[in-house]
Amino acid sequence: MSSPKIVFGFHAVGVRLRTAPQSIIELHVDASRRDARMRQFMERAAEAGVRLIESDGLRLSRLCGGHGHQGVAARVHPLPVTRSLDELLENLEESQAALPPAQRTAPLLLVLDGVTDPHNLGACLRVADGAGAQAVIAPKDHAAGINATVAKVASGAADTVPYFMVTNLARTLGELKERSIWVIGTSDAAPRSLYQADLRQPVALVLGAEGSGMRQLTAKTCDELVQIPMRGAVESLNVSVASGICLYEALRQRSLPPGA
Repeated sequence: MSSPKIVFGFHAVGVRLRTAPQSIIELHVDASRRDARMRQFMERAAEAGVRLIESDGLRLSRLCGGHGHQGVAARVHPLPVTRSLDELLENLEESQAALPPAQRTAPLLLVLDGVTDPHNLGACLRVADGAGAQAVIAPKDHAAGINATVAKVASGAADTVPYFMVTNLARTLGELKERSIWVIGTSDAAPRSLYQADLRQPVALVLGAEGSGMRQLTAKTCDELVQIPMRGAVESLNVSVASGICLYEALRQRSLPPGA
């Protein structure tokens, strides 16, 4: 079994408490904090049968490696994860095939090329969870991995959205295309707008880091490039904001009646 890890902050610990309370070994709370939010949180933990330990701020900071814990930190067992992107896609295909056509959902994936800031990664995981994306994909090199900061910013989405770091991103995009997943990259120089793309089909949305954007090989591997219209003075958006715009445009299109 993998070694326990630390999850902290009301949102991140709250999601674990709601979705997998049995995985929580112990829950540390700030003994000096007794506001309504903390009282409600402790009541939920007690109802779930989670072991509560009253700690001081110094101990919490040592557990979390910083001061952004909000008075809440949990030592948890890692949750079971899908071993590979192939396994996730195969399971998705099987589960969708078992549904009536009207209830099927086309795959929606987020691909991040060169996003190294853990705060950006955490925010991207959060919007991916909100929009119902099945996974986030990134290269092993020049990309942030999951750590305590990512988990805190993701507000629980680091536990709910599979994050796959692949050895060769261009090859992985090619494999997605072999599975009939349309690969759409974002580029300021693209001739078409995001809002002209068909996002109702199986799609992987590819975004690069703010400023540098996608690498050249990644852009060449995409089936299509689109741009997010910019009407003001700034030239680009934070990658998590851009991810939210793209993912929720896909969600909007998929919510429309057939033929709309």
